[in-house]
Amino acid sequence: MITEKVQLVNNILGYPRKQSSEHLYTCPFCNHHKKKFSVNFHNNVYKCWICDARGRNIRRVIRRYGSFTQLKEWDRLSGVVDFSSETFELFQEEDIIELPQRLDLPKEFKTLTGTCSTVDKIPLSYLQKRGIDKGDILKYKIGYCSEGEYEGRIIIPSFDMEGYVNYFIARSYCNHWMRYKNPNASRDVIFNELNIDWDSDVVLVEGVFDAIFAGNAVALLGSTLREESRLFQHIIKNDSSVFIALDPDAEKKAMKIARTLLKYDVEVWKVDMPEGSDVASIGTSEFQKLKDNAVLLKDNQDFILQRKIMSI
Repeated sequence: MITEKVQLVNNILGYPRKQSSEHLYTCPFCNHHKKKFSVNFHNNVYKCWICDARGRNIRRVIRRYGSFTQLKEWDRLSGVVDFSSETFELFQEEDIIELPQRLDLPKEFKTLTGTCSTVDKIPLSYLQKRGIDKGDILKYKIGYCSEGEYEGRIIIPSFDMEGYVNYFIARSYCNHWMRYKNPNASRDVIFNELNIDWDSDVVLVEGVFDAIFAGNAVALLGSTLREESRLFQHIIKNDSSVFIALDPDAEKKAMKIARTLLKYDVEVWKVDMPEGSDVASIGTSEFQKLKDNAVLLKDNQDFILQRKIMSI
């Protein structure tokens, strides 16, 4: 079986240089002229010693750089179930509603993507103080309401893959006693799915503002990650690598999410956030540094040990 896998990878990456238990290839990520892309077929891990591209599931390399036929052959050799098969009813329950959720934005919604009026300056000032710039406003189609049910609130809509609104968050910018007043609708959505690249690392964060600064990120909207949720099913189907970057006070939730993902052999990384902070408060560049130093979790014990070390 290992021999067949080696031959399959050789057909994609070229003939390797053998070193102990490792096969050294030209790195497909950085294309460095030296063969520094190490693949260990027995442990199912890979790492480039030049660009530091790494992971613990060789399938991701096959999926990204091989053909569809080669990916299916790898799955056959690995005994992987085809999650895309119409006959495989993963997580199916009779009470799960398959129709996508679609909402209307508040009728008083005003966009902030165009020329701004005097009235717009207050919500714009709020966003600027939070580090949100014009590019972010345009990308996420951010607006606000100055009257109606959502008066005095920033509106950040979420779009599904077809461009329809499937949810939105409404955050006060004028000191309402209730900071968030969100629609009475299901939160079992992939917030801003339209912007997610499933072939890249997916970051799981607490809130929408965190997601804006984290890059290719999905906000959990205060929920956990359930096996029957749309987000979980997309992660499994796309075989995405996941970075967990929840607030420091949400460690139990992070542990539960990690445990669930690891059960399905998802590549999981844990980003340690500084005490008393979240992604939105530290900004994109600082978060990227933390993400670069994330810990790859192999099992639940890795997560528990990591927390013990951090508490010393």
